[in-house]
Amino acid sequence: MTGFDLAKLLAERGAERYDLHARHLNHQLPRMLHTIGFDKVYERGEGAYFWDAEGNDYLDMLAGFGVMGLGRHHPVVRKALHDVLDADLPDLTRFDCQPLPGLLAEKLLAHAPHLDRVFFGNSGTEAVETALKFARYATGRPRVLYCTHAFHGLTTGALSVNGEPGFRDGFAPLLPDTAVALGDLTALERELRRGDIAALIIEPVQGKGVHPTPPGFLPAAQELLRKHKALLIADEVQTGLGRTGDFFAYQHEEGVEPDLVCVAKALSGGYVPVGATLGKDWIFKKVYSAMDRVLVHSASFGSNAQAMAAGLAVLAVMEDEGITANARRTGDLLRTRLAALTDRYELLHDVRGRGLMIGIEFGKPKSLVLRGRWRMLQTARKGLFAQLVVAPLLQRHRILTQVSGDHLEVIKLIPPLIIGEPEVDRFVEAFTAVMDDAHNGGGLMWDFGRTLVKQAVAHR
Repeated sequence: MTGFDLAKLLAERGAERYDLHARHLNHQLPRMLHTIGFDKVYERGEGAYFWDAEGNDYLDMLAGFGVMGLGRHHPVVRKALHDVLDADLPDLTRFDCQPLPGLLAEKLLAHAPHLDRVFFGNSGTEAVETALKFARYATGRPRVLYCTHAFHGLTTGALSVNGEPGFRDGFAPLLPDTAVALGDLTALERELRRGDIAALIIEPVQGKGVHPTPPGFLPAAQELLRKHKALLIADEVQTGLGRTGDFFAYQHEEGVEPDLVCVAKALSGGYVPVGATLGKDWIFKKVYSAMDRVLVHSASFGSNAQAMAAGLAVLAVMEDEGITANARRTGDLLRTRLAALTDRYELLHDVRGRGLMIGIEFGKPKSLVLRGRWRMLQTARKGLFAQLVVAPLLQRHRILTQVSGDHLEVIKLIPPLIIGEPEVDRFVEAFTAVMDDAHNGGGLMWDFGRTLVKQAVAHR
């Protein structure tokens, strides 16, 4: 019998976490965390909260970038995983058909009745890769259109439709895909007229900057795509499963029926990675057109029993606990209360989003003193003011948030979908205190700003 003891290992070496990461993993991560004061040691998590060794609670408004839709360690998901492990299933034999994948596909497709089949992979970027491959093969065309500032993943295919140069730089050559501005129907039609477009891939709410598609754009884009025999791919990796107050964010506009839909993150229950690509029957039948093509697209760990059990439990909880309705209700409350502060704070320029996916944007102030401080930060590096806000939210108010992207003065709130009015109250009160400090010239906040400026200048 092995002597492995996980609890003992963590007790003996858990304190080395930052040093281990610096030595053996991405060495820039601990460096960044130390610099911005995010080098906390969390001992446990439950629901929408973390706790440190002293018993202090921290409100999680980040949800693992959307993975923890139900919060951490939801008891129903946890029990499902215990149950599937205890069942000793003959998993991943590769030459049988286990029931759990079919049951999860059935449940997912019930929320998108115009779609017929599902491919299960292991992540959001893999779901996107699947959609890109299927769209190209089904249409026989090489190019996929994407929107500027989009984020669809970081593997090579997904990176080809990533609209941020900072992620793409140094990884060329990529696939021959083309960007159009979000909402630009003229540019979309111009590219479609060339006759080589397989699909448009789009986030119904862009994660970077939190920009919803303009009203009417998705239905109009779908009409153009169908006219030119191209496909619509909805990337719902972050926006899906109730995040925006609809089960899928594309359902916000009537009549939108994507040909392929990418899902991941919250489907995992925060435990087992899982990605899913939902699509129309004819697309799947074209890709898997004969028995000798049965494995033309597959994933070694796709459809594994633990992931399928987690997904089924997540969907059951969403239905039983009214998660989507809660996201809509709580999101509307949070967004309304934050938007009411835009007249009070000149540094606060906009509050936008849908459901519990909210962007808080900062901009150039009017008063002379604040304008000088703003200019100092912008000269060093755009995006530093937003970092000045997230730092005291964590350090003083024990609320975890983060900026929406590099060089953006936007904080993105994507908390667990289970939060309610108490969490809204806590966040708004803390945010108000931080903004009061910023507008009153609070020393600690702007002193931290000078530290970040020095770091940015040194890096340059």
